[in-house]
Amino acid sequence: MGAQKTARDEEFRAFTGSAWSRLLRTAYLLAGDRYGAEDLVQQALERAYVAWGRVRAADDPNAYVRRILINEHARRFRRRPTEHLVDALPERPAPSGPDPDDRAVLLAALAALPPRQREAVVLRYWEDLSESQTAAAMGCSVGTVKSQAARGLAKLREASSLNGLTTIGGGR
Repeated sequence: MGAQKTARDEEFRAFTGSAWSRLLRTAYLLAGDRYGAEDLVQQALERAYVAWGRVRAADDPNAYVRRILINEHARRFRRRPTEHLVDALPERPAPSGPDPDDRAVLLAALAALPPRQREAVVLRYWEDLSESQTAAAMGCSVGTVKSQAARGLAKLREASSLNGLTTIGGGR
């Protein structure tokens, strides 16, 4: 039993090491701040550890844990509405990408979206999931993904703070 538990723990540690940054990036976009994102990832990984046998046996363990992360985010939002989203950028900005000021404006506008719209936009356009993959991750139909993403993108396009940034959600 001890050797099995040790092997299981090592396998879980290896998975966590490879998935951490990707999960944290998604959680940051969902939660709106680094500390909330870290808590969200920790909660998701706690649940994944408890269910590691099922996670490991899944066709795509990354998708399974991403779904846990999204469910944790939804639970958190149901428990208490959040008003303080995106007060600051993470400690280290992307090595190459948009201007940090533009990024802060975009993150603030994204944080202002309702949770389901934010989930749809983040998974579809940040994580680059297909509509069916996004629907599976969110636990809804493809039609719901399309409508939530379209509404979220429309709100982002209407945000006066985003005037002057490059096109949002174009081409999808």
